[in-house]
Amino acid sequence: DLPQEFALKQNFPNPFNPTTVIHYDLPEPTHVIIALYNLLGQRVLTLVDEDQGAGYKSVELNLGKYTSGVYIYRMQAGVFNSLKKLVLIK
Repeated sequence: DLPQEFALKQNFPNPFNPTTVIHYDLPEPTHVIIALYNLLGQRVLTLVDEDQGAGYKSVELNLGKYTSGVYIYRMQAGVFNSLKKLVLIK
């Protein structure tokens, strides 16, 4: 059973300290990039940067060494682009 469309889900839990999980769906094999940005638009961390097969996917994010605040995560997969906001509270 494969997803019908690309999707980037809201991380859970949110807000979090220091670990959260990001789920995403790939209906076809593609190169996936998921990166974390601060509110100034600077890339803080790259979580995924690889070719992946179709399916329901997830990546765990641990921001234990980062400061509290609001961050944006972005998924690029082929022509699909999506952004979500997450909140780290220490």
